[in-house]
Amino acid sequence: MKTGTASGQRTAKKVGLERLTSTAYWFEFIKKWLWILVRFVLIFGISFVILYPILLKISISFKSMSDLYDPTVIWIPREFTLDNFKLVFTAMNYPSVLMNTLWLSTAVMLLQTITCVLAGYGFARIRFRGSGLLFAAVIFTILVPSQTIMIPLYLNFKNFDVLGLIELFRGSPANLINTYWPFLISALLGMGVKTGLYVYIFRQFFRGIPREIEEAAYVDGAGYFKTFGRIILPNAIPSMVTVMLFSFVWQWNDSFFTNMYLNEPKVMSSMMSSSGYTIATYLTGGGQAAESYTQDPFFMSMMMNTSVLMAILPLLINYLFVQRHFVESVERSGLVG
Repeated sequence: MKTGTASGQRTAKKVGLERLTSTAYWFEFIKKWLWILVRFVLIFGISFVILYPILLKISISFKSMSDLYDPTVIWIPREFTLDNFKLVFTAMNYPSVLMNTLWLSTAVMLLQTITCVLAGYGFARIRFRGSGLLFAAVIFTILVPSQTIMIPLYLNFKNFDVLGLIELFRGSPANLINTYWPFLISALLGMGVKTGLYVYIFRQFFRGIPREIEEAAYVDGAGYFKTFGRIILPNAIPSMVTVMLFSFVWQWNDSFFTNMYLNEPKVMSSMMSSSGYTIATYLTGGGQAAESYTQDPFFMSMMMNTSVLMAILPLLINYLFVQRHFVESVERSGLVG
């Protein structure tokens, strides 16, 4: 028995020595660790790029004026304070702006999801002459910058009319600028922010569903709309979750269309564009005093960092609750891999 154990140990030692002297073994060993090193550098770099600005804003937001000019304070404030949040909360009328942004983003999200899921299903299942060309036009809207259609969109909503009916009853077209109607109408008609991308996501997802499932439903007596509502839509929940989250976040952060349609900063993104002026106006009492007001640039930078943190705070909280569903929906919708 002891002789057999010793023989086995000698064999294992011999195999180990042969493996260590093999060029192929060291090649695979170096390749494996190089790949681990590359992945670590990539993940660390991406995490640093994403997290560093957020951590910096959190650190600055809790600093006091004494910490701001203390060279020994780098990241952790010596005196934690909530005065910066209180000032920004009052100066920006934060509750009202937050509710407006929440309402607008939710409404646009729902309308865009409904419109895009219908359009995506149509492009995936219904074939007609020119359908390919029409889908190419949808893809074209992803590639064309929004700035190229800025003037037509603005004039359209400034003099909004439907087949001349509004002018017929009111005597003049309706001016929808400085209202939420341009966002809602655009989302309802498939012209909202990133709509082309959402249609593409739904089309690719529906093309992956076997036609036999729908044909089985037809055989069982289900109609076209019942099949879509009872069979197709439940299977499309991962794509719908993905599109809803993208739509909500992009509408929340959109500053191009909000600055174009809204003359007054009613939502978070447009408020961020003028946060420095708004805070300075509040500190000086408003009116013409703001024009000659010269604030401490470091103090104003601290206020603007606090305002940005408060603007993205709802999105961060939202992400904490839905991150698992978001990752699962992205995987199942086929956006990765």
